[in-house]
Amino acid sequence: MDIQIGDILTMKKPHPCGSRDWLVLRIGADFKLRCLGCGHEVMGPRAKFEKNLRQVQRPAGGEKEQNHGG
Repeated sequence: MDIQIGDILTMKKPHPCGSRDWLVLRIGADFKLRCLGCGHEVMGPRAKFEKNLRQVQRPAGGEKEQNHGG
């Protein structure tokens, strides 16, 4: 699954604050996410979050060109 830093993930189940949307802060084997409702940050295994994922939203202009020099 193509998830990048800065994406907003909408989950199937809401956080106790009522929000379903999370901001991706870090990716790898684990994800670090911030709840957009209350600001709570959590880290957990990628597989767990991908299983509970409903939608991925890219912020406007999310596709950035990277210049690797040369």
